[in-house]
Amino acid sequence: MPLFQFPDDADWDFEADRLVFTVQVGEYVGQVFVERRAFTSLMERRPTPEEASAFFHDNRPAFERAVELRILDRRLDPDANIHLTARDVRQAGPGKR
Repeated sequence: MPLFQFPDDADWDFEADRLVFTVQVGEYVGQVFVERRAFTSLMERRPTPEEASAFFHDNRPAFERAVELRILDRRLDPDANIHLTARDVRQAGPGKR
């Protein structure tokens, strides 16, 4: 059983204008938030929610690795969830750490 689990539940939160997905580590279950502005930086243009979601799915390993690194570095937000930035995703890209 892998240490980190990522259920296939990524969905766009239209009210908050961000992508939300879940991470599980043992008994810990947290939410991961990726604001549209992070996708704008990563994609170098302002994407629609559908485009941002497609980008996430096409690059999911980098997003998941960014979450793993944040947890391993104990960089959780005060609410015990994770708000990923474009920098987090770039730093976790292929071949990192």
